[in-house]
Amino acid sequence: MNEQQPIRLSIIIPVFNRPAEAGELLESLCSQTCSDFEVIVVEDGSSVTCEKQVQAYESRLSIRYFMKPNSGPGQSRNYGCEKAEGNYVVFLDSDCVVPPTYVEAVMNRLTTDYVEAFGGPDRADEQFSVLQKAINYAMTSFFTTGGIRGGGEKLDKFYPRSFNMGYSKTVFEQTHGFSTMRFGEDIDMSIRILKQGFRTALVKEAFVYHKRRSNLRQFFKQVFNSGIARIVLFKKHPESLKLVHTFPSLFILGALGLVVLSICWNVWFLFPLLVYTGLVLLDATIRNRSLNVGLLAVVASFVQLGGYGSGFLMACWKIILLKNESYSAFVNNFYK
Repeated sequence: MNEQQPIRLSIIIPVFNRPAEAGELLESLCSQTCSDFEVIVVEDGSSVTCEKQVQAYESRLSIRYFMKPNSGPGQSRNYGCEKAEGNYVVFLDSDCVVPPTYVEAVMNRLTTDYVEAFGGPDRADEQFSVLQKAINYAMTSFFTTGGIRGGGEKLDKFYPRSFNMGYSKTVFEQTHGFSTMRFGEDIDMSIRILKQGFRTALVKEAFVYHKRRSNLRQFFKQVFNSGIARIVLFKKHPESLKLVHTFPSLFILGALGLVVLSICWNVWFLFPLLVYTGLVLLDATIRNRSLNVGLLAVVASFVQLGGYGSGFLMACWKIILLKNESYSAFVNNFYK
């Protein structure tokens, strides 16, 4: 897209069995300080649809609703992009809500310093549950994989994440959108955007409140798949794997080693883990102004590192060492 052309936003929301959450996101879009955008809701083969929620907002938003067979979030975003009338698409996960200035922040950035693709950070709202705040901490903290995930500016390039991401129709036309991967598809998309020579940026003011309504077991599964995705991405884009991506795996191997040493030799081998636990507890408690969140954040942080690290190691074993093809090794995790 020529950056001199007027920017017309299309906000695309893929939904799978989350009607209540979709309604909350649509409500937050009604309160935007800048209202010049359309909304496209793509129902990804849900058994419990959000059609009634969408109908309730037809008088308050420029909104369209589409239903399609289940194919995963990436393909649903592509479907919405094909239907979009705007020349710049924005993708929001259905478990997010946006502050009133979200669209204004996006438009300000695109009109003052245009980029073909952007991403925004996520935060925990004060009204979130203790578990939601703890998981948000685990996903954004310096002490876990917050830096890996892309919550801040990178030293080299910024890789937008699909829970809060946008790009021009030109990007879509040249990259053909998201791949069929069900996890890691946003990183794959960002890598291909950068390989095409497009400029990306983090728009810090365009943040979302990411609710993440999951329990710790579901959270572990999510980050386990993210760990696998990193090796799947390595097979597709070898240059994408950095030393920092190995840290969670090194952490869990080191933690297991310290536990064994403490049992076999001296309990003081657990001291590094106690220091780490104390740092997370203190940081999470201060950031959230809640000891309860701090305590649960310790658990969520170990779940996050353990899940990501073990998924990474499992993928290393199956894909790199055993030389299994990525599709056959993790077909149920990543492909439709």
